[in-house]
Amino acid sequence: MKFSENWLRQHVPTTATRDELAATLTAIGLEVEDMAVLGESLDGVVVAQIVSAEKHPEADRLQVCQVDTGNGIVQIVCGAPNARTGLKAPLATVGANLPGGMAIKAAKLRGVESFGMLCSAKELGVDPDASGLLELPADAPVGAKLADYLGLPDATIELKLTPNRADCFSVRGIAFDVAAALGSEVRPLEATNVPARSDSVVAVELAAGAKVPRFAGRVIEGIDPSVATPSWMAERLRRSGVRPISFLVDVTQYVMLELGQPMHAFDKDTLEGTVVVRPARAGEALTLLDGRNVALDDDFLVVSDSRGGQAARAVALGGIMGGFDTRVTDTTRNVFLEAAHWVPSAIIGRSRKLGMHTDAGHRFERGVDPELAPLAIEYATKLIVDIAGGVPGPMIDVVRTDDMPKPQLIGLRRERLARVLGVRVVDAEVERILRALGLGVEMTGEGWRVTAPTRRFDLAIEEDLIEEIARIHGYDAIPTTLPSGAARLVAPTETRIDEGTARRQLAARDYLEAVNYAFVDADLLAKWGVSDGAVPLANPLSAELGVMRTALLPGLVAALARNAARQQPRVRLFELGNVFAANATDAPLETQRIAAVACGLADAEQWSGKSQPVGFHDLKGDLESLAATAGARLEYRAVQPAWAHPGRSADVYREGVKLGWIGQLHPRLQRALDLDVEVVAFELDLAGLLDRAVPKARALSRYPSVRRDLAFVVAETTPWAAVSATVRQAAGPSLRDLLLFDRYAGKGVETGFKSLAMGLILQEESRTLTDRDVDAAVAAVTAALQQEHGAVMRG
Repeated sequence: MKFSENWLRQHVPTTATRDELAATLTAIGLEVEDMAVLGESLDGVVVAQIVSAEKHPEADRLQVCQVDTGNGIVQIVCGAPNARTGLKAPLATVGANLPGGMAIKAAKLRGVESFGMLCSAKELGVDPDASGLLELPADAPVGAKLADYLGLPDATIELKLTPNRADCFSVRGIAFDVAAALGSEVRPLEATNVPARSDSVVAVELAAGAKVPRFAGRVIEGIDPSVATPSWMAERLRRSGVRPISFLVDVTQYVMLELGQPMHAFDKDTLEGTVVVRPARAGEALTLLDGRNVALDDDFLVVSDSRGGQAARAVALGGIMGGFDTRVTDTTRNVFLEAAHWVPSAIIGRSRKLGMHTDAGHRFERGVDPELAPLAIEYATKLIVDIAGGVPGPMIDVVRTDDMPKPQLIGLRRERLARVLGVRVVDAEVERILRALGLGVEMTGEGWRVTAPTRRFDLAIEEDLIEEIARIHGYDAIPTTLPSGAARLVAPTETRIDEGTARRQLAARDYLEAVNYAFVDADLLAKWGVSDGAVPLANPLSAELGVMRTALLPGLVAALARNAARQQPRVRLFELGNVFAANATDAPLETQRIAAVACGLADAEQWSGKSQPVGFHDLKGDLESLAATAGARLEYRAVQPAWAHPGRSADVYREGVKLGWIGQLHPRLQRALDLDVEVVAFELDLAGLLDRAVPKARALSRYPSVRRDLAFVVAETTPWAAVSATVRQAAGPSLRDLLLFDRYAGKGVETGFKSLAMGLILQEESRTLTDRDVDAAVAAVTAALQQEHGAVMRG
């Protein structure tokens, strides 16, 4: 929200300096993001009029002007392209000092004397425009001090507002907070009721239900279309970041900035029949004020007239922007003013859906006072009639009473206030703050019964009122008190590895942590084949971020792709985060996952050896090092999901429970994602990976271990994980460890088979193993491998 300091002071009288005002605004939660001082040091600058302008005899781009200062005629040499006879512009007289430090002296320019300088807005420090002289209205009084005429010095203040403070998107809304903080009061608005002087009305019908419970309007006929926007209004608009366009348009902008109610002005002569507020029809087209053609659906609201039939033609996009066909122009003499209350839920996201942003939509999305519409109509009517004349008709105020928001009645307990703030605020100060903010206050035995004004959508519960007291009373007035008593220390659990350990372990394996949005493009999930159960967002930031992610890998691989496209040949990323799945009966289900991706070389480039491209077993080693921190033994079973490379992927299990997946991406998916590199990845449920058994001490056996080395020939397609599981089950409790120390395929081994050489470490805790015990274990292993895998012992 950007506004003029002088405009704010008109609503709330205060002796605070500009810096004190800015500091107060920030202290009460209305952060001053920027402040620019305008028009300081303009002594000696007056309103002047060019009487004549002749070409300079020695320079093509200069003119010799005779200028009326109100105190005589002076000669000025000027190079501005818009200098012309009859123009009124600022003149810095000899002896003046401009804001940029320029001292004005009499001088000769190409042999011609000049006694002063005609100024641009930039030279005066009131606007960045330096394209020519600052053109003043024709009624500007010649000889008047420019500072007095333009209401200078002034400052433009820009606030960074939080979404809950919709009431501060107006000068008057900000004034209530400033008055409360500085111990002042907001000046009441001047009486704005303009009596009707004609019977001219427009019939209005509300057909959008609770989405539009109020629509106010007024017809004003016989307006002078040649009237220019008064300089005081134009300057306030400029200092609020709004470019003046034409008087009727500027009035609606001015009222919106001052009171907070967006308005629209229709050319009444372009409207036909009853005006109906209704939902848009699917496929309905509308040309907006900016010339853009938009196709609507029934999610939008429109204002329509009855050209072509009842409610047939859309003439404005509800709560966002007016239509082109019914706009006011330089020839408009009869105007229909409109101010409606559009509930936030009916407007939120509609502007973004069309790829646009408007001041009206910005305010209605956050909430506008439902009682403000008729006041805004009256105020705008008074401005128009006072400046441009015209005959006003009666006020039109159509209200669906049952659908109007009701004032909130909130209880505030004295003890609760003291407990939350940690300090007692005297009753008189509490009441002063609440009343200064425009709230209704009634004393009760326990405290106060407070009625929130309809403009304060953010006040609903007791804690909201406590926050109001705290920020206006002053956070610096609340003492810092350390909590008393001893804090209860909770020992970390031994049954789970903390997430920090997982992060450090992967970082030690040369991975970088990535943090991606939890919302992604639905098309991206569809490419991965994981779009089932995706939760759509009701108000997405953009169409590309429309659903909650169902897996970490799509976003993580996209991050890898962006890095690879920027000349990063070796990328290794991991992420811990939540994934979401739709739940028909409750809120979406959230599951915490961990994922990692890698491409390029397995090891960083170095001199001692040639690194190989990263593959399945490299990533498997990284995963198992992570699992080892929790003492987990992982199992791998062949799988082939849609995104997985056949034969180079596996499901990951722990104690029979599936945790996730590891492997290489399918070439078809890589082509769909425009990936030019091979990518290996894993994604697992974090909870199952980080759980660990409580460590238990066990005495070392006093008896020797026995090792038996065996070699078996099995089919090439038989994975070691399956062989290992069979051996461990068959060998019995005496097996302490199992080692795979050789894999061979070649001469002496039939094609399509491989030889796996393994070492069985056997040991008992209560006795020494005999040859019979060891032979029995070996025989059991041999029989089990033969039966389950067709293995043959290699001689």
